[in-house]
Amino acid sequence: MRTLKLLLIPVCIAVGAQASAQGNAVPDLLLTTPATPEVIQKGLHADGYSLAIMAYYWGYPLVRMERVAREYTDVPSPKPTTSYRAPLDHIGWATSLASPDAKDMPTANNDTYYMSAVLDLTEPYVLTVPDTHDRYYVVDVFNMWQELEHYIGRRTTGTRAGKYVLVPPGWKGTLPKDAKRLDVSTRKVWLWGRLHVKQGEETAPVLALQKQFTVVPLRGKVPNDATLPPLPRTDNDEFGFFTELAAALKDNAIKPADRALFAQFARIGLTEKGFDPGKLDAATRKGMAKGLSDAPAVAISSFASTSTVRNGWNWVTGLDRFGHNYPLRAMVAGPYLGGQGEHEAMYPIRYTDSTGQTLSGANQYVVKLASAPPVGAFWSLTMYNADDKMLVANDLGRYKVGSDTPGLKVAPDGSITIPISHTKPTGENAANWLPAPSGNFYVILRLYQPSDAILSGKWELPQLNKIN
Repeated sequence: MRTLKLLLIPVCIAVGAQASAQGNAVPDLLLTTPATPEVIQKGLHADGYSLAIMAYYWGYPLVRMERVAREYTDVPSPKPTTSYRAPLDHIGWATSLASPDAKDMPTANNDTYYMSAVLDLTEPYVLTVPDTHDRYYVVDVFNMWQELEHYIGRRTTGTRAGKYVLVPPGWKGTLPKDAKRLDVSTRKVWLWGRLHVKQGEETAPVLALQKQFTVVPLRGKVPNDATLPPLPRTDNDEFGFFTELAAALKDNAIKPADRALFAQFARIGLTEKGFDPGKLDAATRKGMAKGLSDAPAVAISSFASTSTVRNGWNWVTGLDRFGHNYPLRAMVAGPYLGGQGEHEAMYPIRYTDSTGQTLSGANQYVVKLASAPPVGAFWSLTMYNADDKMLVANDLGRYKVGSDTPGLKVAPDGSITIPISHTKPTGENAANWLPAPSGNFYVILRLYQPSDAILSGKWELPQLNKIN
């Protein structure tokens, strides 16, 4: 009898567990979904839609960087002073601060001269930097996925003269003993530099300093006529993005961590062999087209999931360590191309006033900083058009207010009040006016080499209030 009871215990437990599961479980829809033609078509459309979105935000940074590599090595003649374009494997510098006419870089700063160099590392290249005598500069080394792999500059390597050798994947050989080795993960890299220029300072010494930045191959000389092959023409092809992505992948290996994700894209015709939509059914194609149209919004929406809001400002960190946050990487590669990590610079961005209303030149606003931001370098509050993300033209020729603004008015208690409006304000703080467009706009508070007080939130970001 005792043996029978012991045998019955597991049975009772199993039956009880099954009954409990049946009573509380969520219905298993896969078990009850029929394989009707209507369901199959719905599923194919959904699969094409979701895969297109994932392939877009995963692959957009690579496509964007391949486009930029060609755009920034296509040097116009005459070359505008705000342009930093240069031939392949050469350094290009802007010789004036960005203005509303500078269209290469959306959301450009008005604090530094920009530098750009697209390098095709057929061998290691040696970058030589001069002594800038504590003048802020940084040269960011980006791989072709728009991932920041190395910093060279005031915060990380100091401002004394130095040499850095950029080594492509798989290269073996002897390097100069007086140069620091920097390994990169893609054969092409983008050097994106900034050199601080104070508002109104004599620029001749700065221009002379620019010429002392050089980059040369380890062996040999770079021809001035070296170019990259053109990307495939896609014209009005609704899936042209995938054709460009497939072409870019031939020169840029898929990371081991991404291989499982990439393997899924075979269902929409994207493999390491290229992009072939010829065998795709109509439902999948329709889903893909819808996915491509919605994917940019998914990337932009990464603001909501990856940023925090500090006193009304979007606060985003991790721009130099995306990990698997592909939508954020895509968003930064687009309108915020070349953004840096929070220890180098922070970019709090503001779209609304203190009541949550969209910023518009139809209104008047004020930003009051309790004190100058505690930064290791400098700071600025810069104005941008909401539509094109460019600097705002105005009669004063002022695109930002910051630590180097001539005549910046600081109150006796150390506070700084900045009026923001389309028309020039009056009153004691008029000297700090930041001109706005007539339509919608946003502002960025750039904080170069932010202190721990800023990063921790101990120093509070200022509120932006409407005053009319």
